[in-house]
Amino acid sequence: QVQLVESGGGLVQAGGSLRLSCAASGGTLSNYNMGWFRQAPGKEREFVAGIRWSGESTRYADSVKGRFTISRDNAKNTVYLQMNSLKPEDTAVYYCAARGWGITIKTITNEYDYWGQGTQVTVSS
Repeated sequence: QVQLVESGGGLVQAGGSLRLSCAASGGTLSNYNMGWFRQAPGKEREFVAGIRWSGESTRYADSVKGRFTISRDNAKNTVYLQMNSLKPEDTAVYYCAARGWGITIKTITNEYDYWGQGTQVTVSS
């Protein structure tokens, strides 16, 4: 069973950048498509970005396109989310998630099998 641990969250001013990491243990990350989701207070968890197991295909929510970049290093069993030009509305707990490899990058929470505990990102105006 895969365990996922996120890190890299914090407090940043609007326009700033953060890089989140998701380290996996108990399994080989290259067997999984990966996703980043976020949940703001009082809102449902939403898809942010996803990447196929091989890294050759990515998908983004419209709200983060052009600002966020998802990547992975299978040798390090780690997935990253580079977040630039951050806005106050990006404030949320960010989660990484894994599902068995497939052709399509899923955007729905119940399509993912394993989740991390989340890391808080707060963007001040």
